[in-house]
Amino acid sequence: MRDTILTIIFIITGLCGILVYFIPDTGNFILLGISLCISLLAIYDAFIQKSHSLMRAFPIVARLRWFFEEEREKIQQYFIEDDLNGTPINREKRSIVYQRAKKEIETVPFGTQHDVYQKGYEFVKHSLFPTDHHQVSGENVIFGSNKCSQKYQSSIINISAMSFGSLSKNAIKALNQGAKMGGFAHNTGEGGVSPYHLHGGDLIFQVGTGYFGAGKTIDGKRHFDDDIFKENAIRPEVKMIEIKLSQGAKPGHGGILPAKKNTKEIAEIRVVEPFTRVDSPPSHSSFSNFKEMISFIQKVRDLSGGKPVGIKFCVGNNEEIEAMIAAFASANNYPDFISVDGGEGGTGSAPLEFSNYVGTPLLEGLAFVYKTLQKYRLKDQIKIIASGKAIDAFDIVKLMAMGADAVGMARSFMLSLGCIQARECNLDTCPVGVATQDEDLVEALVVADKNIRVKNYHSKTITAVKELVSALGKNNIQEVNANDIFRRNKAGDINSLHTVYFKESVGAN
Repeated sequence: MRDTILTIIFIITGLCGILVYFIPDTGNFILLGISLCISLLAIYDAFIQKSHSLMRAFPIVARLRWFFEEEREKIQQYFIEDDLNGTPINREKRSIVYQRAKKEIETVPFGTQHDVYQKGYEFVKHSLFPTDHHQVSGENVIFGSNKCSQKYQSSIINISAMSFGSLSKNAIKALNQGAKMGGFAHNTGEGGVSPYHLHGGDLIFQVGTGYFGAGKTIDGKRHFDDDIFKENAIRPEVKMIEIKLSQGAKPGHGGILPAKKNTKEIAEIRVVEPFTRVDSPPSHSSFSNFKEMISFIQKVRDLSGGKPVGIKFCVGNNEEIEAMIAAFASANNYPDFISVDGGEGGTGSAPLEFSNYVGTPLLEGLAFVYKTLQKYRLKDQIKIIASGKAIDAFDIVKLMAMGADAVGMARSFMLSLGCIQARECNLDTCPVGVATQDEDLVEALVVADKNIRVKNYHSKTITAVKELVSALGKNNIQEVNANDIFRRNKAGDINSLHTVYFKESVGAN
């Protein structure tokens, strides 16, 4: 095949040369120049380069493979996928975010595209006597146990952890300003509190294993520092503290900031070397057992002036999680909230094995944490935040029915900023300026336009939640429980999520 391809290329080049000889005009000289370049490239592919066997066997032609490999995701998204089969977030879900963020028409024509008889189909059963959704309450929740002196009233929908570094400065500003407009909270992510977080929105200050904004480097290792942490924790914008033990996208693995995204500004905020890959440790240096963890939680609470302090993790070893909660009960000291992250969680950069095969999916993890808190009589003190690919009102109602008091959402708020799911977050080439530090791309994201979209998406989704709850005949979002959500199993039978997840317990809520 190589000889055939080369022969064809050389014949075309020869014909171009003959054409120039008889008709020596500019256009023919350009054509000859192009054909000569292609001939030289073919010779390089076939005889000089030795890295790619395919190119040696199929000079020039093999290069098309690299082109289509590069553009495969875009071709898939634009021309092949339908409304329901796109991953990780399908077009139907993405569209509802765009429509609500822009306040466009969000109704659908001609009925559902879902196969309602398919295994795994989920739905709610409505009431013959729906309530007025304008009168439905429960869109806010109060965080703070009896160990906390500065309780915080929050929306049930908040922006989940995404740091400056993972996201651009304009994305962070738009999210924070949108949170201020809509009256909901913005989680800083483990990158610390940056100037772009300080635009009036309430903050959940996340303390990760790298202690960015909460510690310093000593002998090459990151350590918690009381003074550095306190300086950020007592800010009036900071309403709660979240200690991250693990995250759903890569549980058991520390955070990753690619070198390209670690600019001088970000490095100064995190106190690390610029333009180097920053790997957070997989575990905390401040504690190594449950007794030390409880002491650290109380220390953080005291340093912050009594603000609510929580822990975030993706459920892994169930025995460990139960032992931890038992230790909270035994010590009569505990966090004010637990953020349960699902193994399906998203991130800007994660090892494939950790993203695909490590960590308990959200529903199973959430049910286990809820049941365990009930078992040790701590649910009244410890609120649960659930996060893991929640997009629309049904996702939120389902998670609250499973025991969550609030829902953290990350990718959905990225979509409200204009994210097109290009999946280039780890390459620093996000085309819409959301997950990049490239200044030209960042400038494409206009904060004054996107902050309103963030606020719109939140408010319209809250309204949709109330409408769904009112269809169930309820007056308060908190009244929804696992008996209200149904799923078709592989045999075709329909069971409530209470039957699936709580049949051996007292039931959700």
